[in-house]
Amino acid sequence: QVQLVESGGGLVQPGGSLRLSCTAFGTDNSRNLVGWYRQTPGSPRIRVAQLTQRGDTNYRDSVKDRFTISRDSAKNTVYLQMDSLKSEDTGLYSCNAVTPGGIRSYWGPGTQVTVSS
Repeated sequence: QVQLVESGGGLVQPGGSLRLSCTAFGTDNSRNLVGWYRQTPGSPRIRVAQLTQRGDTNYRDSVKDRFTISRDSAKNTVYLQMDSLKSEDTGLYSCNAVTPGGIRSYWGPGTQVTVSS
């Protein structure tokens, strides 16, 4: 059974930092296309960062130069380092893993990030 487990969310003041983790069980995340998504009430889920199997990264314009996605293959974990956080970064952050060829797509339950003074 495949599971993705996110952690690292919390309450932080504007300008602060958080590091989110997405640990995979039952699937090799180094072979998957992994993305971090954010959702707020009443709005669709949007992708903020993506990491390909080759190690290429893609970021939403609003988080470029502030967020960094990376992978630790030994821990089967993908991270999202979030710096210079803004109130508009608030939301439920979930990770998604797509297996090679797009055969399977898995989601974690998410971790809440709240940026507020």
